[in-house]
Amino acid sequence: MSRYIKSRKHAVAPLAALAASLTFPIAHAADAADAPAAADATTATASASGAPYLPQVKVNGSAQSDYKADKSASSKLTQPLLETPKTISVIKKEVLREQGAVSLTDALQNTPGITMQLGENGNTSAGDAFQMRGFSASTSTFVDGIRDLGAVTRDVFNLEQIEVVKGPAGADTGRGASAGYINLISKLPQIDNFVEGTVTVGDASRKRASVDVNQKVMDNTAVRLNAVWQDNGVPGRDVVKRKTYGIAPSVAFGLGTGTRFFLYSQHLRQDNTPDGGIPAVGWSGYTVADPAAGATPAVIAGVNALRAAGKVDSSNYYGSSSDREKVKADMVTAKLEMDVGNGVTVRNISRYGRTHMDRVLTGIIGITNVPGTGAAASIVTADPSTWQIARSRQRVDQTNEILANQTSLSASFATGSVKHDLITGVELMYESQDSLGFGTTAQSINGVKFDAIANPPANLYRPNASDVLGMPYATGADSTGSTTTQAIYAVDTLAVTDALKFTLGLRTEHYKIKTTTGALGLAPGAATGSNINVLTTTRLGGGKWITSWNLGAVYKLAENGTVYAAAGNSLTPPGSANFVLTTTGQAAGTADAQETTNYEVGTKWDLLNKRLNLTAALYRSENDGMVSVDPVTNLSTQGGKVRVEGIELAAVGQITNFWQITAGLQTMDSKALNQRAASTATQPNQVVTDGVRWTPKWSATLWNSYQWNDFTIGGGIRHIAEQKRVVTVAQPSSTGLPNLPAYTVVDLMGAYRFNKNLTMQLNVSNLFDKVYMSSLNNGGGRLVLGAPRAVSLMANIGF
Repeated sequence: MSRYIKSRKHAVAPLAALAASLTFPIAHAADAADAPAAADATTATASASGAPYLPQVKVNGSAQSDYKADKSASSKLTQPLLETPKTISVIKKEVLREQGAVSLTDALQNTPGITMQLGENGNTSAGDAFQMRGFSASTSTFVDGIRDLGAVTRDVFNLEQIEVVKGPAGADTGRGASAGYINLISKLPQIDNFVEGTVTVGDASRKRASVDVNQKVMDNTAVRLNAVWQDNGVPGRDVVKRKTYGIAPSVAFGLGTGTRFFLYSQHLRQDNTPDGGIPAVGWSGYTVADPAAGATPAVIAGVNALRAAGKVDSSNYYGSSSDREKVKADMVTAKLEMDVGNGVTVRNISRYGRTHMDRVLTGIIGITNVPGTGAAASIVTADPSTWQIARSRQRVDQTNEILANQTSLSASFATGSVKHDLITGVELMYESQDSLGFGTTAQSINGVKFDAIANPPANLYRPNASDVLGMPYATGADSTGSTTTQAIYAVDTLAVTDALKFTLGLRTEHYKIKTTTGALGLAPGAATGSNINVLTTTRLGGGKWITSWNLGAVYKLAENGTVYAAAGNSLTPPGSANFVLTTTGQAAGTADAQETTNYEVGTKWDLLNKRLNLTAALYRSENDGMVSVDPVTNLSTQGGKVRVEGIELAAVGQITNFWQITAGLQTMDSKALNQRAASTATQPNQVVTDGVRWTPKWSATLWNSYQWNDFTIGGGIRHIAEQKRVVTVAQPSSTGLPNLPAYTVVDLMGAYRFNKNLTMQLNVSNLFDKVYMSSLNNGGGRLVLGAPRAVSLMANIGF
């Protein structure tokens, strides 16, 4: 079968600017349901670089869907996706352009089983924070196979595709990949000339432009430049703003030859006004702790008034207009690939990355002056118009650095009748995190006096962003942490027969961590409560050898269908997620690494002439070694466990040559086993946890599009079931929301091709203006709403 596409040099090039959300999911093949298979057809297609221009396409047989990938871009996954014993979702840039997705968080809405996190009580998580299959995945993000650090909200302007790998992953990436990992694939130079760009305008003063320029400069040399600029508010929110600009230059030598060298970098700047969310008071399910026995009538009346209180305006901003979040993220990478013959390729990739975040955020804590709530209330009243909410002032100044080198060798060879696809390598890595310490209370530190930082409360229903709030001062109680890793790994796929393959993976690494933590303590001889403190420093370290493994078996039932089984583990040593060690608990340097064991069985099928892929998997993940307390002795042990099991279904590709789809559904049954915590208030009683926070019973996502002549229409549905916050047995009465309610959101897009160089696209997100919570804090008193209905108009130009 063959396909002939008109060269992009004659169909598209200088400005493909306008709408990093535009793409045409166009059919590349003539399907019997739509046209005679042997007939030539003119259809819409996306260019190899993702531009939604519409050249002539001559079809004779089948063609590849813009949504569907057949192989991973990772060198560690040597087999086609159909024959890889893992659940892997590949989110291509064509899908992201159709949806108008610009951030990694937007992109991950295309795969089920990923939930977003808001943070602890008054605090708000910075950067991308999410869970995968019930386990934190915030430190399991990689760029071209190298771990990516730093509190940054990642933009997709320089991404070719996003690969979400679920299940056994320790042998692939090493420590911390409890339920999988996310690998971001960068755009690199090609032997072609094109200039593409997107421009977007929309609600909340949304403005965004991106450009992608690729130029061949010699026979085997090319350069590429990707850039983005964005300035917008957030639909439905006052004051909150997002500003981003970034540039990603790259050069490649030896393209099309046996030796290829790539030098590329990415530089991103963000200047945001962060969002601390809104109070949960008034929302369905909001509870208030029962008054203490013998409470006065005024206290009881106040509690009842709070229980009956109405919601705040969803656009309310409880911070200060001086709040800020400034991020500088830089990354430089050099990659060398050499085909040395006989099926052997040697690769080396080196990277230096640095991310700095300076953040000042006003967090909301709790209502202070309702009778019976807030011990420090200066005004006690049952009149809701006078109620106030306490605020905290948080400041973060954090720098992350990484220096990494990977050298690998891939080889295809045979031993007797068994064929091997082997990838083996060595990884050396240094990572560090420096965080400054800040304070807000009146105190004397090593003889230096600091005044208290004023944080006046806000009116619950009428906050004022112009309120003057104090800036937390530097205390010197800084923390620094660094890790060094030396690892060696090998993954071998053995083809015993044409139908039967086994994959064996092993990675052993030495992980060493050093931390220095500053703390303020009462000065010698100072009276208790005097706030006369001295700065002390604690230095801790630890080192461990850890070994990860995976086993997989794939059997080809047919040329287009496989069944598989896989098992593997991953380990999370103390301090590996936040560069902090403590003297006791899970983060103690003497603690054992948590081990997550994953099991998965499934089947994968390529249907409709290999244009549509269907997958089904049954999985189970169990994390062992979590800190708990013994039910008899009340002493700490590492006997706690978390178990998550479920089913994942997916479909991606073309149903007809004009209709494309990507869809997924996942169930999660999560349990906490042997997890107890000593209750300091009621010793020797224990608090028993039997569930896992933020793990919906099921979630589903669907996006599809249909092309008719010069029109394309698309749309999707996202559903997430209820997510529990309260997961303890016999939880006492508390104030806040016990869970994050289920929600369903519908999105719509439409596009029209004016000519081969210009396409316009309209996106409507949250079509039915569904009011829903996208995340809830661990204390249950603060939430972030999903965006209301929003409209954006995008243009894409290519020459």
